[in-house]
Amino acid sequence: MSEFTLLEVIPVGNILGECMLWDEVTGCAWWTDIHGQRLHRYHLADKQLQVFELPTRLCAFGFIAQDERLVCAFAEGFAYYTPGTGELDWLTQPEAGFTGTRFNDGRVDRQGRFWSGTMVENAPATDAAGNTVTGSLYCLTGDQAQKRLGEIRISNSLCWSPDAATAYFADSPTGVIRAFDFDAASGSLGNARDFVRVPDGSAPDGSVIDSGGCLWNAHWGGGRVVRYSPQGDVLAELALPVTQPTCLCFGGPDLDLLFVTTAKENLDDAALAQQPEAGHVFVYRTPFKGLPESRYRLA
Repeated sequence: MSEFTLLEVIPVGNILGECMLWDEVTGCAWWTDIHGQRLHRYHLADKQLQVFELPTRLCAFGFIAQDERLVCAFAEGFAYYTPGTGELDWLTQPEAGFTGTRFNDGRVDRQGRFWSGTMVENAPATDAAGNTVTGSLYCLTGDQAQKRLGEIRISNSLCWSPDAATAYFADSPTGVIRAFDFDAASGSLGNARDFVRVPDGSAPDGSVIDSGGCLWNAHWGGGRVVRYSPQGDVLAELALPVTQPTCLCFGGPDLDLLFVTTAKENLDDAALAQQPEAGHVFVYRTPFKGLPESRYRLA
């Protein structure tokens, strides 16, 4: 197995840390604490942490090309958010009439579209007419969100191969990350197949693709991060001192640092005593390199 060196632990104690992204322009790592309603920005060079208090839960976000705003999936829907001013500009809320669902994982694809999926947070989830509903995966362009997948319980693991020919996505409770043929021009998904199944007791959470085209996944409940080949073979494992890793990204000047968000959600006092670093962000040096984060293209 490959060697990983723990460089630092950022002691933030997130309830549900998620959407770990690296901004190579500013040299900062960004992430959200969904239930804490906080956005974090960590400047690696001087180790300065800035926290932005949010008016609602931020579930996923992406950087915008040549723009200080972020494209966001808040619990209720899509919006632009400006960290410096707190300005929030709603774009669309495709599940505005639903109760029991919220947005979860999301990412900008290699063509500059923003994708985010919803999850059933409180079952039974219903629409305005009282019908039972499930989560969906949406693709945002401009102020329009198009539904691309349905019948989802918890959207996660969204990422794309370096050539954008393959998309990856998981409905976490199934324990399976799926691969899809991806049409980069239209954004359509096809030929769905199982990519990997995580071990029992774990669920696939956030994923990222490295420069070799390998997929890294955080195993929620399993306390580990696993690197998979494009064929789904396990190539490396990183054991964490906490059970609930949530998301990860490569960052640093050489994109060889692995940042991992974690959560303390649903851990009782006994569990927290055993893993006092739950909710913190872990930074490891690795022998691998990532890819620059794709940026959203304004219509």
